[in-house]
Amino acid sequence: MQKDIIRMSRKEIKTLKVIHKVIEHRLKQKEAAEELSLSTRHLRRLIKRIKDKGDAAIAHAGRGRPSNRKYPDDFMTAIIDVVKKKYWDFGPTLAAEKLEERDGLIVSRETLRKWMINEGIWIPRKMRNEDKNHTWRKRKDCFGEMVQTDGSVGFWFENRGPKAILMAYIDDATNIAFAEFYPSENTWAAMDSFWKYILLNGLPQCLYFDRNSIYKTNRKANLDEELKGEGPKTQFEMAIEILNVAPKYAYSAQAKGRIERLFGVFKDRLVKEMRLANICSIEEANKFLKSYLPQYNRRFSVPPANEKNMHREVPKNLNLKWVFAFREERTVSKDFTLRWRNRFFLLKKQSIAIKGRRVTVLESLNDEIRIWFNGRFIEFEEITENTLQGIRNKRKKSNLADKVGPRQPWKPPKNHPWRQQNRALFQEMRR
Repeated sequence: MQKDIIRMSRKEIKTLKVIHKVIEHRLKQKEAAEELSLSTRHLRRLIKRIKDKGDAAIAHAGRGRPSNRKYPDDFMTAIIDVVKKKYWDFGPTLAAEKLEERDGLIVSRETLRKWMINEGIWIPRKMRNEDKNHTWRKRKDCFGEMVQTDGSVGFWFENRGPKAILMAYIDDATNIAFAEFYPSENTWAAMDSFWKYILLNGLPQCLYFDRNSIYKTNRKANLDEELKGEGPKTQFEMAIEILNVAPKYAYSAQAKGRIERLFGVFKDRLVKEMRLANICSIEEANKFLKSYLPQYNRRFSVPPANEKNMHREVPKNLNLKWVFAFREERTVSKDFTLRWRNRFFLLKKQSIAIKGRRVTVLESLNDEIRIWFNGRFIEFEEITENTLQGIRNKRKKSNLADKVGPRQPWKPPKNHPWRQQNRALFQEMRR
């Protein structure tokens, strides 16, 4: 004998038991309605349905039937075909955006996520191998209180352009990001990118970076640094010290996880956006970032716990051109010349006060040279090695001419103590 199987939820089973009590006159309708949190009118409707159609009528009529809002199978197949062809490595959210923006196909991201999981195109995060024992650090409260920075090298243009590095900055409190592409990760790129960040947002209170040789040196302090009681500093450290920006060093990638996750998002979304825009060079990519980053920040930034902006204005007495400059100390020789990177410079104002003293040679990011001494720039001219040798030969001849000639005997003057002493001794002997 075949048995009918009725699928019900726990709530429906409870409702059915209460309704049978009402039908058997063991419970009043008003009491039953209060117990089920229903109106008495709807309760009477359910009683009539059960009396007419039996206990199966308590189950939802749409159970087991496809949803009225279900997409047609042909539409789902068309979406999956486009995703496999154009957006095979996109996440569901980005893929849904691009399907609507570029292909005119509108589908919710959660529906697309389900389809991509079923087709094996997308793997949910909970199914990935991730470290679940990590303790998250609390965000800073204010915009500009701490900014994380790092560089990520890779084939950002895939096979369409050269290998490049993305120098990126992200605010710890708001997730507001800034980035710029460069050919390689070096001190020049770090200085230039931070300069552009300052022009856009101002000076942050703290800059958080790793122990890369750009930001932290491992060499021992030289004699001058030991006498000053200072440790060795990189060119970048000297620049941010002038700007009064506090450095903070990370000892692991997890410590600066916010900037690392930013690179993860960029390698997913930015790479694909540049692919769709056919970006093939660093110059084109930097122009693209000017329009892409404001849209990214509007969507992915978060409100800070404190609305105060901790960024500071650049002091008026500081010229960022010479703050972000390579600086090295050199000693002025006796002929008022100095040597720097196999280049020779002659000081125009030759004063004994600067002879043998230490001066600082500054080279800006656009290769302009200045010499700094005692709180000011001093005038100079660049000379060739032959010119330098001629100056030194002339000086040697001048010194030699002073020594050549008949030597005149030296006679002490009349008031010399020696004459006074001999005169007193002569007078004593005459007595």
